[in-house]
Amino acid sequence: MAFSLTTILLQAGSQIVDSTAQVVDTVANSAVVQQTTKVAEDFSVIDLLSKGGYVMYPIGILFAGAVFLFIERYLYIRKTAKLDENFLHTINDMLVAGNVQSAVTYCKNSQYPIAKLLEKGLGRLGSPIRDIETAIENKAKVEIYNMEKNLGILSAIARIAPMFGFLGTVTGMIRTFHNISISNKIDISTIAGGIYEKMVTSASGLIVGIIAYVLYTLLLTMIDRAINKMEITAIDFLDILHKPASK
Repeated sequence: MAFSLTTILLQAGSQIVDSTAQVVDTVANSAVVQQTTKVAEDFSVIDLLSKGGYVMYPIGILFAGAVFLFIERYLYIRKTAKLDENFLHTINDMLVAGNVQSAVTYCKNSQYPIAKLLEKGLGRLGSPIRDIETAIENKAKVEIYNMEKNLGILSAIARIAPMFGFLGTVTGMIRTFHNISISNKIDISTIAGGIYEKMVTSASGLIVGIIAYVLYTLLLTMIDRAINKMEITAIDFLDILHKPASK
């Protein structure tokens, strides 16, 4: 009877120990899962970009330069393309009244850059119409050049940024394989971590290049619209010049 009681107590104690061990394992596994989840939640874009190394600095500079150039060119081109709908009507009324000098002064004091083209044409009144057209065209070339200023830099950024990204990846891969060659222990997690970290530079360079190219294309579209508006304005202005001459 004593032997059976002892056996029962031992079995009960063994079950308690097993239950306690299971609880401890469950708590430990839960803690590991929570820690892993916390690490995953704390993993942000900033942390990812910081893995790219020193090559991320020139890529960041190129991105900042692209944004600055786009904003500066966008504001200038939008200002250049502005023109009041009543602007040509006012000049027409002045020319019909014979106030050529007033028309010139009106263009000179105008806040619209397109008025510079008309001012150049008014300064050639009395000359053959072809000379007036040439003067307007030459002034338009100057304005177009001013609008396209620094666009070549933005285009270069679109091409150079992916190259920097690829350079960062290549140098990172060289460093990773060098560490593998001198290491006595090859850990797949270390290899995978080094590869994904260096691929960050390629992704960043491509993203900056795509953004710069999109901004460059938008500016070119704005310039084409501004040139079209200049051409229409110049044609209407030449038509105005013919009216006083026909009277």
